[in-house]
Amino acid sequence: MRILTASDRTLLVEAADLDEAMRLNLAWDGVPGIVERIPGARTVLVRFDPLQTSAAALAAVLQATEVDAEHVPHTREITVPVHYDGEDLSEAAGLLGVSAEELVNRHLAADWQVAFSGFAPGFGYVVSGDPLFDVPRRSSPRTRVPAGSVALAGQFTGVYPRESPGGWQLIGHTDAVMWDIDRDPPALLSPGALVRFERAARQTLPLPASPPLPASPPRENRDELASRRSVAARHAEDTPGRPGSPARGSVEIVRTSMQLLVQDAGRPGHAALGVSASGAADRRALRDANRAVGNEPDAAVLESVGGAVLRFHGEGVAAVAGAIGELTLTDAPGITRSIAHGTPFATADGDELSLGHPTRGLRYVIGIRGGLAAASALGSRSSDTLAGLGPDPLVVGAIVEVGDAAPHSVEPVAPLRDLPASSDLVDLDITLGPRDDWFSASALETLTAQEWVVTPRSDRVGIRLQGDVPLERTTQGELPSEGAVTGAIQVPPDGQPVLFLPDHPLTGGYPIIGALTDRCLDLAAQLPPGARIRFRIARIEEGLS
Repeated sequence: MRILTASDRTLLVEAADLDEAMRLNLAWDGVPGIVERIPGARTVLVRFDPLQTSAAALAAVLQATEVDAEHVPHTREITVPVHYDGEDLSEAAGLLGVSAEELVNRHLAADWQVAFSGFAPGFGYVVSGDPLFDVPRRSSPRTRVPAGSVALAGQFTGVYPRESPGGWQLIGHTDAVMWDIDRDPPALLSPGALVRFERAARQTLPLPASPPLPASPPRENRDELASRRSVAARHAEDTPGRPGSPARGSVEIVRTSMQLLVQDAGRPGHAALGVSASGAADRRALRDANRAVGNEPDAAVLESVGGAVLRFHGEGVAAVAGAIGELTLTDAPGITRSIAHGTPFATADGDELSLGHPTRGLRYVIGIRGGLAAASALGSRSSDTLAGLGPDPLVVGAIVEVGDAAPHSVEPVAPLRDLPASSDLVDLDITLGPRDDWFSASALETLTAQEWVVTPRSDRVGIRLQGDVPLERTTQGELPSEGAVTGAIQVPPDGQPVLFLPDHPLTGGYPIIGALTDRCLDLAAQLPPGARIRFRIARIEEGLS
Protein backbone atom coordinates (compact mmCIF):
# COMPACT_ATOMS: atom_id res chain seq x y z
CA MET A 1 0.00 0.00 0.00
CA ARG A 2 1.22 3.49 -0.86
CA ILE A 3 -0.50 6.61 0.50
CA LEU A 4 -0.20 9.82 -1.50
CA THR A 5 -1.35 13.40 -0.96
CA ALA A 6 -4.31 14.29 -3.18
CA SER A 7 -5.12 17.63 -1.49
CA ASP A 8 -4.84 19.19 1.96
CA ARG A 9 -7.96 17.21 2.96
CA THR A 10 -7.64 14.09 0.80
CA LEU A 11 -5.37 11.05 0.57
CA LEU A 12 -5.03 8.67 -2.37
CA VAL A 13 -4.32 5.08 -1.37
CA GLU A 14 -2.67 2.86 -3.98
CA ALA A 15 -3.54 -0.83 -3.73
CA ALA A 16 -1.82 -3.79 -5.33
CA ASP A 17 -4.72 -4.41 -7.69
CA LEU A 18 -8.44 -3.88 -8.21
CA ASP A 19 -9.45 -6.64 -5.77
CA GLU A 20 -7.41 -5.14 -2.95
CA ALA A 21 -8.80 -1.67 -3.70
CA MET A 22 -12.34 -3.04 -3.46
CA ARG A 23 -11.61 -4.79 -0.16
CA LEU A 24 -9.96 -1.74 1.35
CA ASN A 25 -12.81 0.54 0.31
CA LEU A 26 -15.37 -1.68 2.03
CA ALA A 27 -13.14 -2.14 5.10
CA TRP A 28 -12.93 1.61 5.74
CA ASP A 29 -16.67 2.06 6.14
CA GLY A 30 -17.21 3.90 9.43
CA VAL A 31 -13.59 4.87 10.13
CA PRO A 32 -13.69 8.07 12.25
CA GLY A 33 -12.77 11.23 10.37
CA ILE A 34 -13.46 9.85 6.89
CA VAL A 35 -16.02 11.98 5.07
CA GLU A 36 -16.12 10.19 1.72
CA ARG A 37 -14.38 7.48 -0.27
CA ILE A 38 -14.05 7.23 -4.05
CA PRO A 39 -12.69 3.84 -5.19
CA GLY A 40 -10.88 3.57 -8.50
CA ALA A 41 -9.32 0.87 -10.64
CA ARG A 42 -6.37 0.39 -8.26
CA THR A 43 -6.86 3.20 -5.75
CA VAL A 44 -9.18 4.60 -3.10
CA LEU A 45 -9.50 8.36 -2.68
CA VAL A 46 -10.18 9.17 0.99
CA ARG A 47 -11.48 12.62 1.96
CA PHE A 48 -11.28 13.48 5.66
CA ASP A 49 -12.47 16.12 8.11
CA PRO A 50 -9.41 18.00 9.45
CA LEU A 51 -11.36 18.81 12.63
CA GLN A 52 -11.58 15.09 13.43
CA THR A 53 -8.23 13.75 12.24
CA SER A 54 -5.02 14.74 10.50
CA ALA A 55 -3.55 13.43 7.28
CA ALA A 56 -0.72 11.68 9.13
CA ALA A 57 -3.01 10.13 11.77
CA LEU A 58 -5.46 8.89 9.18
CA ALA A 59 -2.66 7.53 7.00
CA ALA A 60 -1.46 5.42 9.95
CA VAL A 61 -4.96 3.99 10.46
CA LEU A 62 -5.35 3.19 6.78
CA GLN A 63 -1.89 1.63 6.57
CA ALA A 64 -2.71 -0.75 9.45
CA THR A 65 -5.88 -2.08 7.80
CA GLU A 66 -6.07 -5.85 7.43
CA VAL A 67 -8.51 -7.28 4.91
CA ASP A 68 -9.70 -10.70 3.85
CA ALA A 69 -7.53 -11.64 0.87
CA GLU A 70 -9.78 -14.43 -0.34
CA HIS A 71 -12.91 -12.65 -1.43
CA VAL A 72 -14.60 -9.28 -1.70
CA PRO A 73 -17.87 -9.14 0.27
CA HIS A 74 -20.90 -8.37 -1.83
CA THR A 75 -23.82 -6.15 -0.94
CA ARG A 76 -26.61 -7.57 -3.13
CA GLU A 77 -27.27 -9.44 -6.38
CA ILE A 78 -28.54 -7.83 -9.58
CA THR A 79 -29.68 -9.34 -12.90
CA VAL A 80 -29.37 -7.19 -16.02
CA PRO A 81 -31.14 -8.35 -19.22
CA VAL A 82 -29.14 -7.44 -22.34
CA HIS A 83 -29.93 -7.28 -26.05
CA TYR A 84 -26.55 -8.14 -27.60
CA ASP A 85 -26.87 -5.91 -30.66
CA GLY A 86 -24.17 -3.31 -30.07
CA GLU A 87 -22.45 -1.51 -32.94
CA ASP A 88 -19.00 -2.60 -31.74
CA LEU A 89 -19.78 -6.23 -30.91
CA SER A 90 -17.97 -7.74 -33.90
CA GLU A 91 -15.04 -5.32 -33.64
CA ALA A 92 -14.62 -5.97 -29.90
CA ALA A 93 -14.71 -9.72 -30.53
CA GLY A 94 -12.04 -9.33 -33.19
CA LEU A 95 -9.82 -7.35 -30.82
CA LEU A 96 -10.11 -10.22 -28.33
CA GLY A 97 -9.49 -12.91 -30.93
CA VAL A 98 -12.87 -14.63 -30.55
CA SER A 99 -16.15 -14.73 -32.43
CA ALA A 100 -19.00 -12.42 -31.50
CA GLU A 101 -20.96 -15.47 -30.32
CA GLU A 102 -18.16 -16.58 -27.98
CA LEU A 103 -17.79 -13.06 -26.58
CA VAL A 104 -21.50 -12.98 -25.76
CA ASN A 105 -21.49 -16.47 -24.24
CA ARG A 106 -18.52 -15.68 -21.99
CA HIS A 107 -20.05 -12.35 -21.02
CA LEU A 108 -23.17 -14.27 -19.93
CA ALA A 109 -21.21 -16.98 -18.10
CA ALA A 110 -18.79 -14.75 -16.16
CA ASP A 111 -19.27 -13.78 -12.52
CA TRP A 112 -19.37 -9.99 -12.39
CA GLN A 113 -19.11 -7.57 -9.49
CA VAL A 114 -19.33 -3.77 -9.31
CA ALA A 115 -15.88 -2.51 -8.34
CA PHE A 116 -16.63 1.21 -8.11
CA SER A 117 -18.78 4.00 -9.55
CA GLY A 118 -17.83 7.14 -11.41
CA PHE A 119 -18.13 9.06 -14.67
CA ALA A 120 -21.86 9.69 -14.11
CA PRO A 121 -24.48 8.90 -11.45
CA GLY A 122 -25.30 5.21 -11.66
CA PHE A 123 -22.35 4.26 -13.88
CA GLY A 124 -20.82 1.18 -12.27
CA TYR A 125 -17.45 -0.28 -13.28
CA VAL A 126 -18.23 -4.01 -13.33
CA VAL A 127 -15.38 -6.54 -13.36
CA SER A 128 -15.15 -10.32 -13.72
CA GLY A 129 -12.56 -13.04 -13.22
CA ASP A 130 -12.58 -14.01 -16.92
CA PRO A 131 -9.20 -12.91 -18.37
CA LEU A 132 -10.77 -12.52 -21.81
CA PHE A 133 -12.22 -9.14 -20.96
CA ASP A 134 -9.45 -6.59 -21.49
CA VAL A 135 -10.64 -4.40 -24.34
CA PRO A 136 -9.05 -1.12 -25.51
CA ARG A 137 -11.27 1.94 -25.75
CA ARG A 138 -12.29 3.27 -29.14
CA SER A 139 -9.63 5.41 -30.80
CA SER A 140 -12.25 8.09 -31.42
CA PRO A 141 -14.95 8.52 -28.73
CA ARG A 142 -18.58 8.94 -29.76
CA THR A 143 -20.23 12.26 -29.04
CA ARG A 144 -23.50 10.46 -28.23
CA VAL A 145 -23.91 7.07 -26.56
CA PRO A 146 -27.57 6.15 -25.96
CA ALA A 147 -28.80 5.54 -22.43
CA GLY A 148 -28.81 1.83 -21.56
CA SER A 149 -25.84 1.00 -23.79
CA VAL A 150 -23.83 -1.98 -22.48
CA ALA A 151 -20.15 -1.48 -23.20
CA LEU A 152 -16.64 -2.82 -22.60
CA ALA A 153 -13.39 -0.96 -21.86
CA GLY A 154 -10.26 -2.35 -20.24
CA GLN A 155 -11.34 -5.12 -17.88
CA PHE A 156 -14.71 -3.51 -17.20
CA THR A 157 -18.30 -3.73 -18.36
CA GLY A 158 -20.41 -0.60 -17.91
CA VAL A 159 -23.95 0.52 -18.67
CA TYR A 160 -24.52 4.15 -19.62
CA PRO A 161 -27.27 5.50 -17.31
CA ARG A 162 -28.06 8.46 -19.59
CA GLU A 163 -27.14 9.68 -23.04
CA SER A 164 -23.59 11.03 -22.97
CA PRO A 165 -20.29 11.05 -24.86
CA GLY A 166 -18.20 7.92 -24.44
CA GLY A 167 -15.34 5.89 -25.86
CA TRP A 168 -16.26 2.37 -24.69
CA GLN A 169 -16.97 -0.52 -27.07
CA LEU A 170 -20.74 -0.99 -27.39
CA ILE A 171 -21.85 -4.65 -27.32
CA GLY A 172 -25.57 -4.29 -26.56
CA HIS A 173 -28.26 -2.44 -24.69
CA THR A 174 -30.58 -2.96 -21.74
CA ASP A 175 -33.97 -1.59 -20.79
CA ALA A 176 -33.07 -1.76 -17.10
CA VAL A 177 -33.05 1.65 -15.39
CA MET A 178 -29.53 2.27 -14.08
CA TRP A 179 -30.36 5.41 -12.13
CA ASP A 180 -33.64 6.32 -10.46
CA ILE A 181 -33.59 9.14 -7.92
CA ASP A 182 -36.75 7.74 -6.28
CA ARG A 183 -35.27 4.26 -5.79
CA ASP A 184 -33.27 3.12 -2.74
CA PRO A 185 -30.46 3.03 -3.63
CA PRO A 186 -30.85 5.17 -6.78
CA ALA A 187 -28.01 3.31 -8.55
CA LEU A 188 -28.87 -0.20 -9.74
CA LEU A 189 -25.16 -1.03 -9.93
CA SER A 190 -23.59 0.12 -6.66
CA PRO A 191 -20.11 -0.93 -5.42
CA GLY A 192 -19.96 -4.50 -4.12
CA ALA A 193 -23.08 -5.70 -5.95
CA LEU A 194 -22.86 -9.06 -7.77
CA VAL A 195 -24.11 -8.78 -11.35
CA ARG A 196 -25.40 -11.44 -13.70
CA PHE A 197 -26.03 -10.56 -17.33
CA GLU A 198 -28.73 -12.53 -19.16
CA ARG A 199 -30.17 -12.44 -22.65
CA ALA A 200 -33.19 -10.19 -22.84
CA ALA A 201 -36.32 -11.86 -24.16
CA ARG A 202 -37.28 -10.74 -27.63
CA GLN A 203 -40.45 -8.72 -27.59
CA THR A 204 -42.95 -8.38 -30.41
CA LEU A 205 -45.09 -5.32 -30.11
CA PRO A 206 -48.60 -5.53 -31.62
CA LEU A 207 -49.67 -2.73 -33.90
CA PRO A 208 -51.88 -0.30 -32.00
CA ALA A 209 -55.52 -0.44 -32.93
CA SER A 210 -57.02 2.68 -34.43
CA PRO A 211 -58.83 4.54 -31.64
CA PRO A 212 -62.57 5.05 -32.20
CA LEU A 213 -63.64 8.53 -33.17
CA PRO A 214 -64.97 10.46 -30.17
CA ALA A 215 -68.70 10.83 -30.16
CA SER A 216 -70.06 14.37 -30.24
CA PRO A 217 -71.82 15.36 -27.04
CA PRO A 218 -75.55 15.84 -27.28
CA ARG A 219 -76.55 19.32 -28.36
CA GLU A 220 -78.22 20.06 -25.04
CA ASN A 221 -74.97 19.33 -23.14
CA ARG A 222 -72.64 21.48 -25.27
CA ASP A 223 -73.34 24.74 -23.46
CA GLU A 224 -72.74 23.06 -20.09
CA LEU A 225 -69.46 21.55 -21.37
CA ALA A 226 -68.27 24.92 -22.66
CA SER A 227 -69.12 26.48 -19.30
CA ARG A 228 -67.06 23.86 -17.41
CA ARG A 229 -64.09 24.43 -19.75
CA SER A 230 -64.31 28.17 -19.13
CA VAL A 231 -64.25 27.67 -15.36
CA ALA A 232 -61.28 25.29 -15.67
CA ALA A 233 -59.39 27.83 -17.78
CA ARG A 234 -60.00 30.59 -15.24
CA HIS A 235 -58.86 28.26 -12.45
CA ALA A 236 -55.63 27.49 -14.35
CA GLU A 237 -54.94 31.20 -14.80
CA ASP A 238 -55.34 31.77 -11.06
CA THR A 239 -53.21 28.80 -10.00
CA PRO A 240 -49.99 30.01 -8.29
CA GLY A 241 -46.79 29.23 -10.20
CA ARG A 242 -48.43 28.85 -13.59
CA PRO A 243 -47.32 31.09 -16.48
CA GLY A 244 -49.09 34.43 -16.35
CA SER A 245 -49.84 34.24 -12.63
CA PRO A 246 -46.70 33.75 -10.51
CA ALA A 247 -47.04 32.42 -7.00
CA ARG A 248 -46.97 34.90 -4.17
CA GLY A 249 -43.59 34.70 -2.48
CA SER A 250 -41.61 33.78 -5.60
CA VAL A 251 -38.89 35.02 -7.94
CA GLU A 252 -39.42 35.33 -11.68
CA ILE A 253 -36.51 35.29 -14.13
CA VAL A 254 -36.76 38.33 -16.42
CA ARG A 255 -33.30 38.14 -17.97
CA THR A 256 -30.27 35.87 -17.62
CA SER A 257 -26.70 36.16 -18.78
CA MET A 258 -24.50 33.09 -19.16
CA GLN A 259 -25.95 30.81 -16.50
CA LEU A 260 -28.45 31.05 -13.64
CA LEU A 261 -28.79 28.11 -11.24
CA VAL A 262 -30.26 27.13 -7.89
CA GLN A 263 -27.50 26.10 -5.49
CA ASP A 264 -27.08 25.21 -1.83
CA ALA A 265 -24.32 23.50 0.16
CA GLY A 266 -24.45 20.44 -2.12
CA ARG A 267 -24.96 16.71 -1.66
CA PRO A 268 -21.75 15.22 -0.19
CA GLY A 269 -21.68 11.57 0.80
CA HIS A 270 -22.92 10.02 -2.45
CA ALA A 271 -19.60 9.43 -4.22
CA ALA A 272 -20.15 5.66 -4.09
CA LEU A 273 -23.14 6.20 -6.40
CA GLY A 274 -21.09 8.27 -8.84
CA VAL A 275 -22.58 11.55 -7.58
CA SER A 276 -20.34 14.51 -6.81
CA ALA A 277 -21.11 16.96 -4.00
CA SER A 278 -21.73 19.86 -6.42
CA GLY A 279 -23.14 22.85 -4.48
CA ALA A 280 -22.38 26.55 -4.60
CA ALA A 281 -19.08 27.22 -6.34
CA ASP A 282 -18.32 30.09 -3.95
CA ARG A 283 -19.20 28.67 -0.54
CA ARG A 284 -18.31 31.86 1.29
CA ALA A 285 -20.72 33.87 -0.86
CA LEU A 286 -23.44 31.28 -0.10
CA ARG A 287 -22.91 31.77 3.64
CA ASP A 288 -22.66 35.57 3.38
CA ALA A 289 -25.89 35.94 1.38
CA ASN A 290 -27.85 33.63 3.67
CA ARG A 291 -26.62 35.15 6.91
CA ALA A 292 -27.43 38.63 5.63
CA VAL A 293 -31.11 37.70 5.26
CA GLY A 294 -31.35 35.49 8.36
CA ASN A 295 -31.32 32.08 6.65
CA GLU A 296 -29.44 28.97 7.65
CA PRO A 297 -25.96 29.19 6.04
CA ASP A 298 -26.73 26.32 3.62
CA ALA A 299 -30.16 27.47 2.38
CA ALA A 300 -30.80 27.39 -1.38
CA VAL A 301 -29.85 30.55 -3.29
CA LEU A 302 -29.50 31.74 -6.87
CA GLU A 303 -26.04 31.58 -8.49
CA SER A 304 -25.65 33.80 -11.56
CA VAL A 305 -22.65 33.82 -13.89
CA GLY A 306 -22.77 37.41 -15.12
CA GLY A 307 -25.71 39.79 -14.88
CA ALA A 308 -29.42 39.05 -14.58
CA VAL A 309 -32.79 40.68 -13.89
CA LEU A 310 -35.12 39.15 -11.28
CA ARG A 311 -38.70 40.13 -10.46
CA PHE A 312 -40.02 39.57 -6.93
CA HIS A 313 -43.61 38.52 -6.25
CA GLY A 314 -44.76 39.20 -2.71
CA GLU A 315 -42.83 40.96 0.02
CA GLY A 316 -39.50 39.73 1.30
CA VAL A 317 -35.85 40.40 2.05
CA ALA A 318 -32.87 39.68 -0.24
CA ALA A 319 -29.11 40.22 -0.38
CA VAL A 320 -26.43 39.87 -3.07
CA ALA A 321 -22.97 38.45 -2.33
CA GLY A 322 -20.13 37.07 -4.42
CA ALA A 323 -19.24 38.98 -7.59
CA ILE A 324 -19.08 42.79 -7.44
CA GLY A 325 -21.01 44.93 -9.92
CA GLU A 326 -23.75 47.53 -10.21
CA LEU A 327 -26.88 46.50 -8.30
CA THR A 328 -30.19 48.35 -8.66
CA LEU A 329 -33.77 47.77 -7.53
CA THR A 330 -36.67 49.20 -9.57
CA ASP A 331 -40.11 49.28 -7.97
CA ALA A 332 -43.47 48.85 -9.71
CA PRO A 333 -43.91 52.64 -10.35
CA GLY A 334 -40.49 52.68 -12.04
CA ILE A 335 -38.35 54.33 -9.37
CA THR A 336 -34.79 52.93 -9.30
CA ARG A 337 -32.34 52.94 -6.41
CA SER A 338 -28.91 51.45 -5.84
CA ILE A 339 -28.39 48.40 -3.67
CA ALA A 340 -25.30 47.88 -1.52
CA HIS A 341 -23.36 44.66 -2.00
CA GLY A 342 -23.86 42.19 0.86
CA THR A 343 -26.48 44.34 2.59
CA PRO A 344 -30.05 43.02 3.08
CA PHE A 345 -32.83 45.02 1.39
CA ALA A 346 -36.62 44.77 1.46
CA THR A 347 -38.52 43.71 -1.65
CA ALA A 348 -42.12 44.50 -2.57
CA ASP A 349 -44.42 42.87 -5.10
CA GLY A 350 -43.25 43.75 -8.61
CA ASP A 351 -39.75 44.96 -7.65
CA GLU A 352 -37.03 44.11 -10.18
CA LEU A 353 -33.43 43.49 -9.14
CA SER A 354 -30.85 44.20 -11.87
CA LEU A 355 -27.37 42.70 -11.58
CA GLY A 356 -24.90 44.47 -13.85
CA HIS A 357 -22.01 42.71 -15.55
CA PRO A 358 -19.50 42.01 -12.74
CA THR A 359 -16.56 44.35 -12.56
CA ARG A 360 -14.82 41.94 -10.19
CA GLY A 361 -15.41 38.24 -9.78
CA LEU A 362 -17.70 36.08 -11.89
CA ARG A 363 -20.59 34.61 -9.87
CA TYR A 364 -23.29 36.55 -8.03
CA VAL A 365 -25.07 34.76 -5.19
CA ILE A 366 -28.58 36.00 -4.36
CA GLY A 367 -30.01 35.02 -1.00
CA ILE A 368 -33.73 35.44 -0.23
CA ARG A 369 -35.24 35.19 3.25
CA GLY A 370 -36.84 31.76 3.62
CA GLY A 371 -34.54 30.16 1.03
CA LEU A 372 -35.64 28.83 -2.35
CA ALA A 373 -38.15 25.98 -2.41
CA ALA A 374 -36.86 24.32 -5.59
CA ALA A 375 -37.09 20.56 -6.10
CA SER A 376 -34.66 18.48 -4.03
CA ALA A 377 -32.56 15.52 -5.20
CA LEU A 378 -30.65 13.35 -2.70
CA GLY A 379 -31.27 15.92 0.01
CA SER A 380 -29.98 18.92 -1.93
CA ARG A 381 -31.47 21.61 -4.17
CA SER A 382 -28.17 22.12 -6.00
CA SER A 383 -28.11 21.94 -9.77
CA ASP A 384 -25.33 19.57 -10.91
CA THR A 385 -24.70 20.57 -14.52
CA LEU A 386 -22.59 17.50 -15.35
CA ALA A 387 -24.77 14.83 -13.75
CA GLY A 388 -28.11 16.47 -14.59
CA LEU A 389 -29.25 16.29 -10.96
CA GLY A 390 -31.31 18.91 -9.18
CA PRO A 391 -33.26 21.84 -10.67
CA ASP A 392 -32.77 22.63 -14.35
CA PRO A 393 -30.84 25.79 -15.28
CA LEU A 394 -33.21 28.75 -15.04
CA VAL A 395 -34.40 30.46 -18.22
CA VAL A 396 -36.41 33.59 -18.93
CA GLY A 397 -39.94 33.17 -17.59
CA ALA A 398 -39.01 30.55 -15.00
CA ILE A 399 -40.47 31.04 -11.53
CA VAL A 400 -38.91 29.77 -8.30
CA GLU A 401 -40.93 29.80 -5.11
CA VAL A 402 -39.51 31.16 -1.88
CA GLY A 403 -39.50 28.84 1.13
CA ASP A 404 -41.03 29.52 4.49
CA ALA A 405 -38.10 28.62 6.73
CA ALA A 406 -38.20 30.58 9.96
CA PRO A 407 -35.68 33.42 9.80
CA HIS A 408 -32.75 33.61 12.18
CA SER A 409 -31.13 36.74 13.46
CA VAL A 410 -29.44 38.76 10.75
CA GLU A 411 -25.67 38.79 11.12
CA PRO A 412 -23.37 41.77 10.42
CA VAL A 413 -22.64 42.51 6.78
CA ALA A 414 -19.57 40.61 5.55
CA PRO A 415 -16.64 42.81 4.49
CA LEU A 416 -16.27 43.44 0.77
CA ARG A 417 -13.87 40.87 -0.72
CA ASP A 418 -10.99 41.71 -3.02
CA LEU A 419 -12.10 39.66 -6.02
CA PRO A 420 -10.15 39.60 -9.29
CA ALA A 421 -11.03 41.42 -12.49
CA SER A 422 -10.07 40.18 -15.93
CA SER A 423 -6.26 40.35 -16.43
CA ASP A 424 -5.60 40.53 -12.66
CA LEU A 425 -2.95 38.19 -11.25
CA VAL A 426 -4.13 35.82 -8.49
CA ASP A 427 -1.97 33.61 -6.27
CA LEU A 428 -3.48 30.21 -5.43
CA ASP A 429 -2.00 27.73 -2.95
CA ILE A 430 -1.73 24.10 -4.01
CA THR A 431 -0.45 20.76 -2.78
CA LEU A 432 1.46 18.58 -5.22
CA GLY A 433 0.22 15.11 -6.06
CA PRO A 434 -0.95 12.53 -6.34
CA ARG A 435 0.59 12.13 -9.81
CA ASP A 436 3.31 14.78 -9.84
CA ASP A 437 5.79 11.94 -10.45
CA TRP A 438 4.30 11.55 -13.93
CA PHE A 439 5.85 14.88 -14.89
CA SER A 440 9.36 16.11 -15.54
CA ALA A 441 11.25 18.32 -13.10
CA SER A 442 10.96 21.19 -15.58
CA ALA A 443 7.16 20.71 -15.68
CA LEU A 444 6.94 21.04 -11.89
CA GLU A 445 8.99 24.23 -12.11
CA THR A 446 6.79 25.54 -14.94
CA LEU A 447 3.64 24.81 -12.93
CA THR A 448 4.60 27.35 -10.27
CA ALA A 449 6.89 29.73 -12.19
CA GLN A 450 4.63 30.36 -15.16
CA GLU A 451 1.43 32.41 -15.21
CA TRP A 452 -1.70 30.58 -16.38
CA VAL A 453 -4.57 32.41 -18.08
CA VAL A 454 -8.23 31.53 -17.44
CA THR A 455 -9.79 30.82 -20.84
CA PRO A 456 -13.44 31.41 -21.80
CA ARG A 457 -13.83 27.63 -22.15
CA SER A 458 -14.60 27.30 -18.46
CA ASP A 459 -17.69 26.33 -16.49
CA ARG A 460 -18.75 24.65 -13.23
CA VAL A 461 -17.05 21.43 -14.34
CA GLY A 462 -13.64 23.03 -14.66
CA ILE A 463 -11.52 26.02 -15.60
CA ARG A 464 -9.41 25.47 -18.70
CA LEU A 465 -6.05 27.17 -18.30
CA GLN A 466 -3.58 28.27 -20.97
CA GLY A 467 0.15 28.70 -20.49
CA ASP A 468 2.99 29.54 -22.87
CA VAL A 469 4.79 26.30 -21.97
CA PRO A 470 2.68 23.11 -21.63
CA LEU A 471 3.42 20.68 -18.80
CA GLU A 472 5.66 17.83 -19.98
CA ARG A 473 4.90 14.27 -18.93
CA THR A 474 7.60 11.66 -18.40
CA THR A 475 5.14 8.78 -17.92
CA GLN A 476 3.05 8.10 -20.98
CA GLY A 477 0.03 5.89 -21.49
CA GLU A 478 -3.34 5.81 -19.84
CA LEU A 479 -3.81 6.15 -16.09
CA PRO A 480 -6.33 3.64 -14.67
CA SER A 481 -9.42 5.57 -13.57
CA GLU A 482 -9.03 7.07 -10.11
CA GLY A 483 -10.84 9.60 -7.95
CA ALA A 484 -10.49 13.37 -8.23
CA VAL A 485 -11.36 16.21 -5.87
CA THR A 486 -12.73 19.71 -6.38
CA GLY A 487 -9.69 21.89 -6.99
CA ALA A 488 -7.69 19.11 -8.68
CA ILE A 489 -5.36 20.23 -11.49
CA GLN A 490 -5.75 17.60 -14.18
CA VAL A 491 -3.39 17.59 -17.16
CA PRO A 492 -4.65 16.26 -20.52
CA PRO A 493 -2.19 15.13 -23.22
CA ASP A 494 -1.81 18.68 -24.60
CA GLY A 495 -0.19 19.76 -21.32
CA GLN A 496 -2.66 22.59 -20.64
CA PRO A 497 -4.23 22.08 -17.17
CA VAL A 498 -7.90 21.91 -16.21
CA LEU A 499 -8.79 23.14 -12.72
CA PHE A 500 -11.78 21.16 -11.43
CA LEU A 501 -14.79 23.00 -9.95
CA PRO A 502 -17.78 21.49 -8.05
CA ASP A 503 -19.46 19.68 -10.97
CA HIS A 504 -16.32 17.78 -12.04
CA PRO A 505 -16.37 14.01 -12.79
CA LEU A 506 -15.57 11.89 -9.75
CA THR A 507 -13.07 9.71 -11.58
CA GLY A 508 -10.74 10.28 -14.49
CA GLY A 509 -7.82 8.84 -16.42
CA TYR A 510 -5.62 11.94 -16.88
CA PRO A 511 -2.91 12.49 -14.25
CA ILE A 512 -3.50 15.11 -11.55
CA ILE A 513 -0.37 17.10 -10.79
CA GLY A 514 -1.74 18.96 -7.77
CA ALA A 515 -4.81 20.43 -6.10
CA LEU A 516 -5.89 23.74 -4.60
CA THR A 517 -6.00 24.00 -0.84
CA ASP A 518 -9.52 24.17 0.54
CA ARG A 519 -9.31 27.86 1.44
CA CYS A 520 -8.55 28.78 -2.20
CA LEU A 521 -11.58 27.03 -3.73
CA ASP A 522 -13.98 29.98 -3.27
CA LEU A 523 -11.57 32.40 -4.90
CA ALA A 524 -11.06 30.03 -7.85
CA ALA A 525 -14.83 30.01 -8.42
CA GLN A 526 -14.72 33.79 -8.92
CA LEU A 527 -11.97 33.83 -11.59
CA PRO A 528 -13.27 35.58 -14.74
CA PRO A 529 -11.92 34.80 -18.22
CA GLY A 530 -8.65 36.61 -18.76
CA ALA A 531 -7.58 36.45 -15.11
CA ARG A 532 -4.05 35.16 -14.54
CA ILE A 533 -3.10 32.49 -12.00
CA ARG A 534 0.19 31.82 -10.27
CA PHE A 535 0.34 28.59 -8.26
CA ARG A 536 2.23 28.44 -4.95
CA ILE A 537 3.09 25.18 -3.21
CA ALA A 538 1.69 25.06 0.34
CA ARG A 539 3.39 23.14 3.11
CA ILE A 540 1.36 20.29 4.64
CA GLU A 541 2.13 17.27 6.78
CA GLU A 542 4.97 15.14 5.54
CA GLY A 543 5.71 11.46 5.79
CA LEU A 544 2.53 10.16 4.17
CA SER A 545 4.21 7.95 1.60
